[in-house]
Amino acid sequence: MYYVYVLKLNNGDLYIGYTENLNKRLVSHQSGRSQFTKPYRPVKLVCYEAYRSKEDATKREYHLKTGQQKELLKKRASKSIQS
Repeated sequence: MYYVYVLKLNNGDLYIGYTENLNKRLVSHQSGRSQFTKPYRPVKLVCYEAYRSKEDATKREYHLKTGQQKELLKKRASKSIQS
């Protein structure tokens, strides 16, 4: 399985990625082993989606990182974190 995930960084930005091992990747982000998110810890998992193929996961990741989809995710993330 491949997972597309969204993290909320401590500066309010979102980080979107994909991985084969979600738990291991989250530990990597929280422990500072991920260079991009290291300065923005702690991070919070907002949501994730599971896919059977790497191709499907990378397509979805790309889709979420583009324009309107990212704005929708930001709104969704701010609502889910507040409640």
